[in-house]
Amino acid sequence: MPKISPVSYRRLVCLFEKCGFVHIRTKGDHLIFTKPGVVRPLVIPMYQEVPVFVIKNLLRTAGISREEYLKLIEKC
Repeated sequence: MPKISPVSYRRLVCLFEKCGFVHIRTKGDHLIFTKPGVVRPLVIPMYQEVPVFVIKNLLRTAGISREEYLKLIEKC
């Protein structure tokens, strides 16, 4: 199975929007997304390359599996 590698914040935005998350606001250089049924909002930093540990935390918060992430990130 391929490793999770750093990606652009734009690709993460594309991925989470495909999963039903909606951008509600921007604070500084962070984008905040929510989805009904998900308790905590997702905070995506606007970095050229978002580090792997941030991506893993976002996936855990969103309830998205690693396999699902790898399938969706190819489409973005």
